Amino acid sequence: MEKLNLLEDLFRREVEGLGYRLYHMEYVKEEGMNILRFYIDRPEGIALEDCEKVSRRMSDLLDEKDPIAEDYNLEVSSPGIFRTLFTLEHMKEALGAQVMVRTKKPVKGAKKFKAILKMADETMIVVTLGNEDVEIPMDNLKQLNIEVDL
Repeated sequence: MEKLNLLEDLFRREVEGLGYRLYHMEYVKEEGMNILRFYIDRPEGIALEDCEKVSRRMSDLLDEKDPIAEDYNLEVSSPGIFRTLFTLEHMKEALGAQVMVRTKKPVKGAKKFKAILKMADETMIVVTLGNEDVEIPMDNLKQLNIEVDL
């Protein structure tokens, strides 16, 4: 939604002003409902109170700017330990981490596999799968998440 994209810098400044990082923002339709979702983060982690604090501020700001004409729900949450790596910046921060890779077309016979994220740039990621480094073009990447053994 273009109007939201224009306000992303404002949202980012507001979230940062409260002491958090705006990890990701998305406007999606899920189960017939429009959702404006903010993922926030900080080094010491996110608690429910943090989400409530940011939610109140974002709600006031959204009421003031009124960028969305249709009905929607506002959600503020942590990206979680199995966080999705949405951007190149996220991927670079996760270099060396175990990730769950989901691809559009099979890579080494699978569309979903665990690997170690070795490199990321605008065109591809490189993961270590077993003892082999494998290049995956960005246009074949469906989703990339941190994978933590619990």
